[in-house]
This record gives sequence, C-alpha cells and structure tokens, in this order.
Amino acid sequence: MKDRKLIYRMLEHIEKIMRYVQDTDYKSFENNKMMVEACVFNLSQIGELVNKLSAEFINMHADIPWNKIRGLRNRIIHDYEGINLKLIWEIITADLDKLKKQFIGLIAEKESNG
Repeated sequence: MKDRKLIYRMLEHIEKIMRYVQDTDYKSFENNKMMVEACVFNLSQIGELVNKLSAEFINMHADIPWNKIRGLRNRIIHDYEGINLKLIWEIITADLDKLKKQFIGLIAEKESNG
C-alpha cells in the first residue's frame, strides 16, 4: 500500500514537469530559470520518493531504472551548480513519458492484484 502511494506521488511530480514544459523548446527552457528550478526540484522529489520504496517492490520491478532515478536525485542535491541542463532536458523530453507509463502500469497492476 505504501509503495503504491509513493508511485502516485511520483506520478504527480512527473505530471507537474510535463505541464511546465508543455509547448516549450530547449532554448526557452534553458532561459527560464523558474521553469528549470521547478523541473529540477520535481525530478529530485521523484528520486527522494524512490528512496522510500520497499526493497521488495524495487526488486519486483527491476525493469524500471531505480538506480538512475536515485543517481539523478543525488546529482541534483549534491552538485546543483554542475547540473547539465541538456541532460535534464533530455530526461524530461525522452524519458519521463516512458516512466509515467511504467508507473501507471504499476498502479493498474497493484489495483488488479488488490
């Protein structure tokens, strides 16, 4: 139950990021400090929530890149000034939609299993 709630919260962060960057290109993103900070904050929150998932849940869903998500969170928290905005943009535009679909699948799976 706890894990499912955490996945819901991660989905909320993903959806916020997607709303922030909707109809935006990289140049606009790069030049909008508030948007960058909002997106980076939400990415770090996703990583923080991954740290709260049970080991059993993570092991059952090894197809999700949990370590990469945690690693991004650590990079953001410990080296904020060194963040590569192109990498952040690539994660947002290329990886988040896939992760969102995976999380929706996990929730559906949990609901069908009770």
